Amino acid sequence: MVVYTQSFAETDTWTVNIIQGPVKGYKPSGWDLFEFHGIPYATAPTGQDRFKAPLPAPTWEKTFEAVEKNIICPQSSNSIANVIDAKVRENCLISTLYVPHTNKTNLPVLVFVHGGAFQNGFADRSSARNLVQSKDIIVAMFNYRLGAHGFLCLGTENAPGNAGIKDQVAYLRWVQENIAYFGGNPDDVTVYGNSAGGRAVDLLAISHVTEGLFKAMIADSGITLGASTVQVNPIENAKTFANLLNYTGSYDIRSLEQFYLNASYDLLTSVDTTRLVDFLFSPCIEKNVGQEIFLEESPFETLKRGDFRKIPILYGYTEFEGTFRLGVFGQWQDSLIKNLPDFLPHDLQFPTEEEKLNIAQKVKSYYFGNEEVISNENILLFIDYFTDTMYVYPMLRAIKLQLEAGHENIYLYEYSFVSEESPMMPFINKQGAFHSAQTGVILDSNDETNISTELKNMKSIMRDMWYDFITSGAPVPEGSSTAEWPAAKLNNIKLMSLNQTITLERLQHRSLFWEDIYDKYYLNPIAPSADAE
Repeated sequence: MVVYTQSFAETDTWTVNIIQGPVKGYKPSGWDLFEFHGIPYATAPTGQDRFKAPLPAPTWEKTFEAVEKNIICPQSSNSIANVIDAKVRENCLISTLYVPHTNKTNLPVLVFVHGGAFQNGFADRSSARNLVQSKDIIVAMFNYRLGAHGFLCLGTENAPGNAGIKDQVAYLRWVQENIAYFGGNPDDVTVYGNSAGGRAVDLLAISHVTEGLFKAMIADSGITLGASTVQVNPIENAKTFANLLNYTGSYDIRSLEQFYLNASYDLLTSVDTTRLVDFLFSPCIEKNVGQEIFLEESPFETLKRGDFRKIPILYGYTEFEGTFRLGVFGQWQDSLIKNLPDFLPHDLQFPTEEEKLNIAQKVKSYYFGNEEVISNENILLFIDYFTDTMYVYPMLRAIKLQLEAGHENIYLYEYSFVSEESPMMPFINKQGAFHSAQTGVILDSNDETNISTELKNMKSIMRDMWYDFITSGAPVPEGSSTAEWPAAKLNNIKLMSLNQTITLERLQHRSLFWEDIYDKYYLNPIAPSADAE
């Protein structure tokens, strides 16, 4: 590996010569680190190629001023309504870097994949200033294509699928080629994602195309398995979304493809699919159309066969993951129990309608007892149901498969910590650890001067643990004064409970109720079929 030396003048700028050309970063006022915003790492294809893999990045001779923030890939306007100076662009594949002001080289690198249900989000939605200020680490964030732009999957040459996650692969390759110029070690890269970003990094870890691009991964509130991680039936999803856009044409594959190829970006982002039971667009199993394939088969089959790299993994979920669905609580509260079969995870398939209704009745009894409707006062029943079906059980199921395949470097935690800053549940006087709350402890919104002592202490503890994992492959390295945190064992899964006190506990979770149901009724996702009628 080539080692690059670096030196700084006593200024607030730093010009780095990367492969594409020189880029200039700046120190934010009051911080001893450099930020680089808006560096193109690839080019988003346009026109008839808009759903294909990314193209190479541009090059330049004059110094690139890396200062432009809030460049955003096309997405629903609802998701960026409150973003100041948002710059929505079709060619949106940019990188943001946070680099410590140090002469050290070979620094560990943390690549963060943002969440947003594969439908929204952008690199500059989070900041890593406090993490980088306190640790010798480089944090890299980036945009990737979203929604139909990133994950339309028709299995054709023009829309093969997984464009958005191929953007992620392109970024990891860009990091390999360029991060040493910033003082980072390309052989010491950890990928980290929350929510859909957690689902994405878990898929990145089992894809053969990412071999050698990173050595460890962290997934907050997301994992490979789960109905929203991989499209169960991508052609049906494409047809459903076309209907939502008032498409009235034929459903043969070529007609459907032409509709999407000619639809405007405004039209393709006019429906917020996060308010649907199925988000419709996420990674997919690809059909071979002569291009690089990211995902060849169901992640379940890959995990079951044990054919994946067994790198160190840190998985975690929050106590109230189901708060993700609070946005549709008013829309669904009257129908959830009454129409429960419609809300069962869509990666389950039942041989008869009668059997589906029987399972729905068992689920109703387990989660809702004698309740006939969800009221404002029992909103926790609503939250618990989606906590388990969307997040916790898929995570525990995937972990079990990996342990059965001989994986020995998996660490698990539950985050239930609350402080005065924690949000309040609607209608009831109760604070909680909402979906992806732990990521906000590791990352930040820049200003931590006025946060509570309790939250400040938790940030310090968790950042230490995450840094230990990034640098040693274990969240509490051997010889640490912190409580022991052993790797999960198949018949003895221990998890770290991150609450007001931090304790090691044996895994016990109500979501394990789903184990027998999934063993019997799981529906493997399929690749797109040419027969769309």
